[in-house]
Order: sequence, then C-alpha cells, then structure tokens
Amino acid sequence: MQRDAWYTSMRSADEMASPEAVGRYAAERALSRLGARKIATTECPVLFESPVAAGLLGGFVQAVSGGALYRKSSFLLDSLGKKVFPKHIDIEEDPHLLRGKGSSPFDDEGVRSVKRKVVKGGRVEGYFLSSYSARKLGMKTTGNSGGSHNLTLTSRLTQSTDDLDAMLQKLGTGLFVIELMGQGVNYVTGDYSRGASGFWVENGQIAYPVHEITIAGNLKDMLMGIEAVGADTYNMGAKTTGSILVNRMKLAGS
Repeated sequence: MQRDAWYTSMRSADEMASPEAVGRYAAERALSRLGARKIATTECPVLFESPVAAGLLGGFVQAVSGGALYRKSSFLLDSLGKKVFPKHIDIEEDPHLLRGKGSSPFDDEGVRSVKRKVVKGGRVEGYFLSSYSARKLGMKTTGNSGGSHNLTLTSRLTQSTDDLDAMLQKLGTGLFVIELMGQGVNYVTGDYSRGASGFWVENGQIAYPVHEITIAGNLKDMLMGIEAVGADTYNMGAKTTGSILVNRMKLAGS
C-alpha cells in the first residue's frame, strides 16, 4: 500500500487550487509510488523536491536563530560573515511581500521588519534575533521575534529552463526525495539522519519508486554541497525554494 497527500494554502482564497485539483494531484502522487522497492546501501547525489527542500532552509534558520546561538546549541555558532553555502547561493528575507504568508510590518515585539539579504554569495549576512536574544549576544535585534518573514533561497546559476526534468538530468544517477520522515536532525552538531521515500533516477530519468530508505549526512556538508537549485519554486509556509541538488549523501537501504 502507498499513500501521499497534497494541500493548497494562500493568503487569498482566489489564488487557491480547487479541491478537485488538489485531490487529483494527491492521487497521482500516490499512484506514482506503487511498486516501490528497497535499494542497496550506497552513497550518491540527492535531489530534494521543492516542498521537501524548504526543510533544508528551515534547518539553516533554526541554526542561526538567536535562541540557539546564545544557548550555544547550534552547529553554526559564530557564522556571521562566514561562508556556509556555495558562493552561488543567496537567501533574501522580504517581510513586505504582497500576500506573503510571512508578511508583517513588524515582529512580535513591535520592532519594524526590513527587507534584507540573510545570505549573500554563500556568506551569512545576518542572524534572526529578537530583542532578548540580541541582548544576550551583545547585538541588535533584527526584527525577528516570532521567526523569519518570507525567506527565498535562490542560486545565481539557476536558469528559467531548470524545471524538474532539467534538475533530474543534473542529478544523473541518484535519489530523488519526495518525502521525509522522522525528526533525526541534531541542530547542535548538524548530524542529519531521516527516513525517506522517492524515486531512483538513472541517467536523468526516473527508473522506479523507492521506500524504506534512510538518508544521512551533516547539515554543514549538505548546505555547502548544494550544486543546483531548480526554477520549480514552491512556497512552504513562509519559505520558498526550488528543488535542491546536494552533491553527496549516504543512503542506508537493504
């Protein structure tokens, strides 16, 4: 038996997909996973589908948020001004995006929110700080009490033609992940180990669905190992990214 799900979420009801379209797409996703196999333990490149890839962006945000930093419970301590991503990666925060799910003129403390580059050319340009965490760190608030506002991860290498098919070609032979399970992320060390399902890809073409896999690595290596970001952008909450290709991860299978 296989199952999948889909949903639609927008600030405006007229931008939402119809119930029929949501149900149809959920069914198509579930059907595509029929006949899933296990694969042998190996190391290979991994392509994260854009909704799943937003979780990698979330992991970065967690690691450079004030609470984790002043408690010294982050794998990215003292990362301000340092290279954490490849130089082709940028992350922008735009609290004033029209109809953005994370849009707000101010944070939970009433501090004015501002548009800014959080990562520029792979280097960390700013943390996510409230007034309290900023004082603990001897810094100034960034207007992020309550979290981040409309983050978008982009690559300077991305072309408008880099749809999912193009990203599968860039993957070549490896794993295309469409679902992650479990909470196996240690934000103190960066160690990453989660259950995964998706498709095995050979020579840029989907070969067959796979399941009961564990993918493992370290978030530091995963963020630095981002080779490409697709133009197939998806908004998950207040985070937007295309599919993300990571150069190498460990796969534990049968």
